[in-house]
Amino acid sequence: MSKTWYPVIDYEKCTECGICFDHCKHGVYSKRESRIIVVEGENCVHGCRGCQSKCPSGAISYVGDDGTTKGGCCCSCC
Repeated sequence: MSKTWYPVIDYEKCTECGICFDHCKHGVYSKRESRIIVVEGENCVHGCRGCQSKCPSGAISYVGDDGTTKGGCCCSCC
């Protein structure tokens, strides 16, 4: 797991569909009322873009993303 790679949700783009919450098997997200929030960013697998690739509104980016990590889910949780 990573302290240098974790998702950030752009709430202006987020449609609160919950796909990221349903997709992530590492407990990174939580639901608070209808809003999805990042609660355990350190549980995110470094380099995994599974949630970002599933997000229909493009609302997820990653702290630590230097543009060199490509692809979708790399942690076999999909």
